[in-house]
Amino acid sequence: MQNIWHTLPKPFFILAPMEAVTDVVFRHVVKQAAAPDVFFTEFTNATGWTHAGNKAIGQRLVKTDDEHPIIAQIWGGEPGDMAKLAAHCRELGYDGIDINMGCPAKSAIKSGGSALIRNPQLAAESIAAAKTAGLPVSVKTRLGYTRVDEWRDWMTHLLNQDIVNLTIHLRTKKEMSKVPAHFELIPAIKQLRDEIAPTTLITINGDIKDRAHGEALVRETGVDGVMIGRGVFHNPFAFEHIPRGHTKEELLALLEYQLALFDTYDTPLTPRKFDPLKRFFKIYIRDFEGAAELRDILMRSKDTDETRKILGL
Repeated sequence: MQNIWHTLPKPFFILAPMEAVTDVVFRHVVKQAAAPDVFFTEFTNATGWTHAGNKAIGQRLVKTDDEHPIIAQIWGGEPGDMAKLAAHCRELGYDGIDINMGCPAKSAIKSGGSALIRNPQLAAESIAAAKTAGLPVSVKTRLGYTRVDEWRDWMTHLLNQDIVNLTIHLRTKKEMSKVPAHFELIPAIKQLRDEIAPTTLITINGDIKDRAHGEALVRETGVDGVMIGRGVFHNPFAFEHIPRGHTKEELLALLEYQLALFDTYDTPLTPRKFDPLKRFFKIYIRDFEGAAELRDILMRSKDTDETRKILGL
């Protein structure tokens, strides 16, 4: 099987995995606006899927053939379960497996996520287990659990695991997103990679606004890739190669597209809750006169039909 990481442009740009955000619907919205080079899924719990099947993970692993390359991000604390889910992802046609070793959520650190920073042996076992599926395995993590100076020992350990890509959210678990990302550490991290595992790609994440911002960081540091997460909430066109202004009509067209996709994937067998969709309204309804008032009205809507009626779509 071809290793897609070896065919990517340099630098490459990735849409970050975001819980309850980067599902099949929103990934297509971003693709419509300006596609990244790589898509990541939401986080999928290996133990939940192993014991309860798809009902435990909802639509987290639903994808379409036009999302390529796409990486399944999985997490958990049981290597055997990681191996099973990784094999399932291969059957579904995913291009790779990424292991979440950075999520700071309380539900994740009970058995995985950033808790693996404190359990390097289990982290190594999880990577080895995921590799049994035959897909390229990457890791997304943070600088450390409590202190920034944990980064060197932790990165050294991960770089010794022969992974294809290492994405570093440039904050600790304790810092969450409450402090600026530690861009100043990028050169030292890259130097460590060059010394230990020169074939492992390095991707940076955290506070990166758009492609232009990411390209500037690449020119300064020489990293291989850039992952953008919350930046798409400020600018859904964040991945466009030549930045330009976008009109109210363009933003509303994207919202209309998201509403249509929401309806497509809202079926009797896989029902979707409408209220979580409202978090996306702020992406499109902004920067024009009356936007705040319109958002307030939209937040009281009950379904996609009512939303369209309010917007005159």
